[in-house]
Amino acid sequence: MTDWLGPAEWQALALSLRVSLFATLLSLPLGVFIAYALARWQFRGKHLLNVLVHLPLILPPVVTGYLLLLTFGRQGAIGSWLYDSFGIVLAFRWTGAVLAAAIMAFPLMVRSLRLAIEAVDPKLEQAAATLGASRLWVFATVTLPLILPGLIAGSVLAFAKAMGEFGATITFVSNIPGQTQTLPSAIYAFLQVPGGEGPALRLVVVSIIVAMGALLVSEWLARRATQRVAGA
Repeated sequence: MTDWLGPAEWQALALSLRVSLFATLLSLPLGVFIAYALARWQFRGKHLLNVLVHLPLILPPVVTGYLLLLTFGRQGAIGSWLYDSFGIVLAFRWTGAVLAAAIMAFPLMVRSLRLAIEAVDPKLEQAAATLGASRLWVFATVTLPLILPGLIAGSVLAFAKAMGEFGATITFVSNIPGQTQTLPSAIYAFLQVPGGEGPALRLVVVSIIVAMGALLVSEWLARRATQRVAGA
């Protein structure tokens, strides 16, 4: 495959994998917390939070990217503060691509985790709590092992979504070769130039292979986790 893909194609693949991995890791802790809150807690504004979490699935990705640019760009409210306080720039950087991919993938992760948490019998958690365990310990020793298949599925869905993210990413960080050009952006760029159909097709094949590989690994890990939980 080294000879099959050119340097620009390898750069796009490597950047997509890095962006997707960081986006998934960035989403995971907050995704677990939000999913648990939506599944188990009753609080004012719960329905609004649920709407906000799923909003990226409904909005056109370009709108999400533009909102990110307004918020996290150099002149944005948060972006200007990050730059003035820490020298951090997200717009037109690969780190901005991570943020865009994480936001677009977040609803899928939260939905998978919420369904997994809701499937856990609350009586199991209550029984552990009556033995004196703290909420955090109950979650770590009872809830987390039981939702592990859902956590894996949500993480892989988020990774796959991040790999395929295009609209929000190209709006927020543009399409700079070697810096912000992910697989979808590279495919789009190749299709805009004469003779680019070959490289674009190769990247399409790579995208399909990576997506199928991620799903197969997810199924295998989820099956093993389910068997381990059932045997516990």
